[in-house]
Amino acid sequence: MPTQISDIRDAGASTALLTDQYELTMLSAALADGSAFRNCSFEVFARRLPDGRRYGVVAGTERLLDALEQFRFGEPELAIVARFLDDTTVEWLRNYRFTGDIDGYREGDFYFPGSPILSVRGTFAECVILETLILSILNHDSAIASAAARMVSAAGGRRMIEMGSRRTHEQAAVAASRAAYLAGFDATSNLEAARRHDVPSAGTSAHAFTLLHTTEDGPDEAAAFRGQVAALGVSTTLLVDTYDITEGVKTAVAVAGPELGGVRIDSGDLGVLARQVRQQLDDLGATKTRIVVSGDLDEYAIAALRAEPVDSYGVGTSLVTGSGAPTAGMVYKLVEVDGIAVEKRSTNKASRGGAKKALRVVRPTGTIVEEVIYPAGSPAPVSEADGATELLIPLVREGKVVESAPTLEESRAVLKAGLVSLPWEGLKLSRGDSAVPVRFSGGEHQ
Repeated sequence: MPTQISDIRDAGASTALLTDQYELTMLSAALADGSAFRNCSFEVFARRLPDGRRYGVVAGTERLLDALEQFRFGEPELAIVARFLDDTTVEWLRNYRFTGDIDGYREGDFYFPGSPILSVRGTFAECVILETLILSILNHDSAIASAAARMVSAAGGRRMIEMGSRRTHEQAAVAASRAAYLAGFDATSNLEAARRHDVPSAGTSAHAFTLLHTTEDGPDEAAAFRGQVAALGVSTTLLVDTYDITEGVKTAVAVAGPELGGVRIDSGDLGVLARQVRQQLDDLGATKTRIVVSGDLDEYAIAALRAEPVDSYGVGTSLVTGSGAPTAGMVYKLVEVDGIAVEKRSTNKASRGGAKKALRVVRPTGTIVEEVIYPAGSPAPVSEADGATELLIPLVREGKVVESAPTLEESRAVLKAGLVSLPWEGLKLSRGDSAVPVRFSGGEHQ
């Protein structure tokens, strides 16, 4: 098992200030008027999927549970909040521990519009101050995993390498690597993700190494390739498009021999170049040398290359920015107070009152038919005999993370199996309705 720590600067550091000030000013007001200790249920859901998407992937749950355990107010944190909070609230925070319950969809599972992917129950005071922490982790990681899953599907089983660290915040890069691996990517270039989350790492060389081998007589690509092969062995991947790609391939095979592990193409018309390079490699006897492509790839570019002789894809910018959807658009809403359903009725921002549970209904073949959401206190409207399974699982009980909370590898397996169960139209990259309809059963909802 990898060491599990929060995605913050120091292992074990408090996550309590990864929040918005109004969470704590609400707490202060609730403590003052006596409403802070009413029993409440909050739910996380997305009102809609990003434009053009047919499913979303839940990601970040394990990171959230790690961060929850570090949500403590020590003296440095209290010194900050004391600038705007009264003494009573500061003292309450000094002893803060979440003591409630959390249920959630399995990490790696799908979500659709309205899916109650996380249910947080406890007093208003202890639940409300977790809103920003919960949403910041789930919104980011779910956005990345949802984009990554589309890329994995488009790649059709070919090797996928995440390499977007330099295109995002240094800590977001670590979380993005984890989310991409969960979604089916095979490796990351980010070494902190390898240390923190045990994601397999990969990487060889950039154009700078080839350019380094320039003398007064001009570029010496062969010297660069010899240096890399000497250090990393003939199984390495040589970057062949720094200068002329045809000459680069010729030089690569001349230096490493026909057992060269791979060549990488990082620019140009990747489909045309992949065909040309494959033919050239075969003519040179390097029939087993793999072709890796990179350079501004997204799921659409990957799909367009599916018929080409490409063995691996390296994806950066598009992945770590959610391929046009950098947030999952999830919200954290109060749905029940002391057993009374409450709901927001604002135009275009309405919520559905009452604590809920959810079922996934599948055909005997395993294909998902629908998702059914129903009041938590009511009997399930669809039975297990009719192909229904409960989606929410226990994650936290009385403030303690349950021992059976899924690991990253287990979550990765959940998504891999799930992609097989989606209706075929759900895997399309074209615009369309949600892959699975969501039905609300029972209760009066606005």
